[in-house]
Formats: sequence, C-alpha cells, structure tokens
Amino acid sequence: MTSVSRADDIDVRPITASEFPDWLRAVNTGFLRVPALTEEEIEGRRERFVEGRYLGAFDHGRCVATFRSFDQELTAVGGAGVPADAISGVTVTATHRRRGLLSRMMARDLAAARERGDVVATLIAAEYPIYGRYGFGPATWMAEWTIDVPRAGLDARWAGPADGGRIDLVEGEDVRKLGPDLHARLCRRQPGAIDRDELWWKWNTGAVRIDPSWKDPFYAVYRSASGEVEGMAAYDVDDNWGDAKQPLNTASVRWLLGVTPAAERALWEYLCSIDWVVKVKSGWRAPDDLLPHFLRDPRAAGITSQADWLWVRILDVVRALEARTYEGQGTLVLETAGVDGLTGGRYRLEASPEGASCTATTESAELELGLGELAALWLGDESAVRLAALGRVREERAGAARKADALLRTSRRPWCPDMF
Repeated sequence: MTSVSRADDIDVRPITASEFPDWLRAVNTGFLRVPALTEEEIEGRRERFVEGRYLGAFDHGRCVATFRSFDQELTAVGGAGVPADAISGVTVTATHRRRGLLSRMMARDLAAARERGDVVATLIAAEYPIYGRYGFGPATWMAEWTIDVPRAGLDARWAGPADGGRIDLVEGEDVRKLGPDLHARLCRRQPGAIDRDELWWKWNTGAVRIDPSWKDPFYAVYRSASGEVEGMAAYDVDDNWGDAKQPLNTASVRWLLGVTPAAERALWEYLCSIDWVVKVKSGWRAPDDLLPHFLRDPRAAGITSQADWLWVRILDVVRALEARTYEGQGTLVLETAGVDGLTGGRYRLEASPEGASCTATTESAELELGLGELAALWLGDESAVRLAALGRVREERAGAARKADALLRTSRRPWCPDMF
C-alpha cells in the first residue's frame, strides 16, 4: 500500500512539451470534464504552449495540479493597455487538496510576473472564496439578460437599422478579417477589456478545432451609413417548435461587440427580429449595459445571471495608478497590505485630468485597504465609501473614502467581454 505523499515530496515545476497531454488530462479531471482528449484537441491547444508558463504538481510522476499563465493586455480607465499576467487552467485533483499546491504555484507565477514587469495579474474565478487570499479582488462584474421578444415592443416590420446602417450575415473567414480591428477599437474605450490574439479568432470561428462538439454559429456585422464596421455578433439558435407546432426558438449570443450605441442597438434589434425567435439570451454583458433601454419595454429583458467576473491583482501599485486617467483632481495617501512579500506599501497619489503621479511615501495614510479592494477601485467599479461601510477599507482620515470615490470611480462600469 502506497503511503500518502507529503506536500514537500510533491514536485511543483514547469512542465515540458512532452508532458503537455498529461497536463491537459489533469486539467479536464480537475474541471470534471471527460479526461481523454482527441489528438486534434491536443494539437489545437498546443499552439498556446509556452515553456515556463505551464506549471504542474507531480506525485510519483502523475500530474495532480495544474496552473498556466500567459501574456495579456488589460485596458485601464482612459484606454491605456497595461501588461498583465493572465492566469487560467488552475486545478488541484480532489485526492491532493489542502497540501498548499495552489499556493506554491501562485507564488512562483506572481514572482515571475513581477520580474517580467507585469503591472497586474488577472483571472476568472470559478469559486469566489479562493483568490482573495492571494491579493485578487473582483474588479468587473457581469450580467446576463433573457429578452422576451414579443413583450419587448419592437416593430415587427423591422427591416434594418433606422440610421442608414446595415446588417450583413458573414462567414467565419470574414470575422477573422474584420473582428481584430473592431475589437482593438473597443479595447481603447472599454476599461476592463482584454486583448484577443490571432489564435482566439481561430478558436472562436472554428478555424482551429479544440472542442469536438463545436458548431458554427451565425455571424452578423453592423456597418454604419458610411460603410465602417462598428459592431459584430456571434449567436446560435435552437430548434424548438413546442407541442402545438408553434415556433418557440431562442437565440443565444456567444459574443456581441459594438463601438457605438447605434451599433449595439442595431444588433439587438436585428436579433429580436429574426423569424421564429421568441427569446434572446444576451450572453455576458456589463451590469450597466444599455440593452434593456433599447427596448420599448425594458422589463422584457430580465436578468437571469449576475456575478463577479474579472479578478485583478495589482503587482505594481505605482505603474497601475499612473496608467489610468482621472476626471477629478486631488491627492490621496493609500496604504496597502502586502501578500507573500509582494506589493504592499504606502503611496501618495496626485491626480488630475492632465495625468497622475504615484510615489512611495512616509506620510500618514488616509485610507488603508487590501490589494483586492485596490484592484476594484483602480478599474473604477467599486465605491470606497461602500467598502468602508463593509469594513473592507479603513479611513485613517475622515472623508478619505469619499475623496477616493471622487478620484477613482468612473461614470460607466468596467466590463470584460471575455472568458479565459
């Protein structure tokens, strides 16, 4: 009988290229998916493989925990892109929980990210309680609506955008040509958005197959009256005719991008005009999305899901606070508690619409907060006053939370359109 391995006996290290299939099987096991992968899936995912960025924990040669990171660009408030360490594929096999394997992998990865000069780390948390202890905090949220099309009150005779633009159905090849520029334009104006590389467009248009159940969606493109591409959507439609030979189909949006409100309105009106479709599922949208208000009856769009989305860990406080823009003017002295010996300190922020400077200081702190809370404030989504009421930030000077809100909070909420 083999004894249980001690934590110190489990080897945590970067995997080799030859170990990649076993690592993928461990990922599937951790996420409760069928462990076996086809050769097409393995080779499709291998295109992402970068030596040193894929970590595994090995017990007697078997991979029992997984972790990967990759280069990412995250849009800060104001449109500047900051280098990010994007974390994904995090699993620990049920047989090896509570042995510190995730902590060892996380510490190794974040130290390397700091060394590379990444400003933040990002992830999408499958479970809420896990990542706060590593300095991450939910910095964007998402909502999903289901539209009751008959109740929405849109014109049943809708035949195209009223602004002189047009909707065209296109193929995946067209999306790969038109999508990257459109998405880059969105990122320049959407805090919380992340970049999409060439492989993302291949995976999400079926050019490279990593899922044997892949089905091609429909693609719709909105062009303005001048002919410029300003919006795009990918969606599926089910086949439900009910018991009385009555069409009861649902259109489910995989993703929808618009760089103008006119583009978004036109795409939602198009989706609600498709014959036989009685419901439209919006996919993941910003919590303050304009969608319900494009409808004559906003109550026709009911929220069916709402949750935290992009989690952020600040790795370089100075560069993070200097990278974003500020609508107001003022100074604020912040003190953050470090995690794993990284990032903590006291900083003086001087901000104005013309720019910002952030420096280490020995001045008395006005506001004390954790790194997770700082991340939520940094992207403009959270209120320091609200966090103070919850006991998650502490005012060392009366009125500091209100001052922080005046400097850091944004008029529209940040949004990350993507899962990774």
